[in-house]
Formats: sequence, structure tokens, C-alpha cells
Amino acid sequence: MNATATPWTGLLSVEDTALAVTDTGGAGVPVIYCNGQFATQGYWKHVIAELGDGFRHITYDERARGRLSKTSADYSFEACVRDVDAVLAARGVERALIVGWSYGAVVAAHWADRNPERAVGAVLVDGAFPHDWLDDAMEARIRKLFKRMGPVTTLLRPTGLTPRLNASQQAESNIELGRLSRAAELGPVLDRIGVPTRYVVASGTSLGSRGGEQEVIRESLDQVTVRNAHIKVSAKVASNHGALLKKDFRAIADAVREVEGLDRDAA
Repeated sequence: MNATATPWTGLLSVEDTALAVTDTGGAGVPVIYCNGQFATQGYWKHVIAELGDGFRHITYDERARGRLSKTSADYSFEACVRDVDAVLAARGVERALIVGWSYGAVVAAHWADRNPERAVGAVLVDGAFPHDWLDDAMEARIRKLFKRMGPVTTLLRPTGLTPRLNASQQAESNIELGRLSRAAELGPVLDRIGVPTRYVVASGTSLGSRGGEQEVIRESLDQVTVRNAHIKVSAKVASNHGALLKKDFRAIADAVREVEGLDRDAA
């Protein structure tokens, strides 16, 4: 039985920054949500509403994301993984079910691998595919894309819809993700995961992808599920990468319930 936690919303000091955190409280299994690379905690609202108060939902905006989280000298992937630990520690959570979308799915996979005793399980939403999609040409495309988007993202920063990272910082973060997603890097992480893990996979494209590139990347998951019996695909949905949190939130909620049920049965 989980102790009942009091709801809390506020800024949490972490290293040289502060993160905007929301904890719904309650006595349900804690679920911590890892956002897309430049997304905010509000993206999870449909999933959270579908799951309801049977779970304790913990969301937060990463460094320089959203309207309230502060800037930092460190926007690295490792900082993102550390932030998961910092948020859980601050909220007094010993074990959690981790859910991540896109970039956040890679964060969630690493956290689940590194914390087998603390992870109830993981739900990875259209991300964490071990595929070598980054090469010199792709790096150039990424830098060009973020440079072109720079004026628009700067204008939108006060709304919280775009991060307070400059174009170069955003591009380098995306390039770092490409390196971390290589089969030789991400494959062993996924192979080591020893807790129930479910993927919800989208269809179609994501920002910056062309033609069938995204589907080729997703196909890399086939070998992962063959090698690791803890990992399965819960659903392949019709929505594209950017829309599934809004349109296919029920499939994500079903995957969370499935993982929570497997952990409960094993207890």
C-alpha cells in the first residue's frame, strides 16, 4: 500500500536551476512523465485525465522548458536523467512507473536500466528506437532546421511553447540524441532492462523526418522485443509522432495500466 501524498505544485531547486513540478498526490502508484525534447508537462493532460486518481501523477518541465523552469549551464542528456532522480527524491518517491515520449522515452529507458529496484516499469511512447539515423548529412539538416526556426521559437518563448535554448543549443541537443540512439549505444541499454516495458508506437512522420524515414527507425524495435522478453509493443496507433499524446492517449493509458498490473501480480 502506498502512503497518501499531498498534492504539490512549485519550483524545485536542482543543481544550478529550478524545475516546475506538479504532483497530484494520492495513494496510487507514482507515475513520472518525461517530456519530449522541447515539450512541456501539459502535453500529458489527456493521459493523466484518462488514468484518473488511481495513480499519483508527477510531471515537470525540464531545464529552460515551459514558462517557469529556469535556465541552466547544462542541457545534456545526463542532466535530464539526473533530473528524474531529483524530482523523485524531492517528492519522497522510492519506486515509480516511468513514462516517456520521444526524447523522454530515451530518458525513461536509461532510467529504468539504471534503477531496476526503483522502476515499477516503463512505458516508452514513440521513442527509444535503436537505429543509426545520424550521419554528417543529418547533422547538417538538423543545424539548418533549428537555425531556420530560430526567429519563430524566440518570439514564442514568453508563452512557454518553445524552450529558452538558442538555435545552436537545440540543434546540439538533437544531435546528442542521435548519437545516443545508435544501435551500439541504445541497444545494450534496452537489452539490460529487467522490468516490464511497453512501447506505444505512432505512425507517419516527426519533425524533420522525410518520407518513410520514421517507419524505418521504428522497425529497429523488432529485434529489441526478440532479445528482451520484458519489452513488448502494447499498441501501434494511427496518429503521427506529434499527435498521439492528444489523439491516442487511451492507448498510452492502457499501457500504463498493463505495466502496473504486471508489477502488482509479481509482488
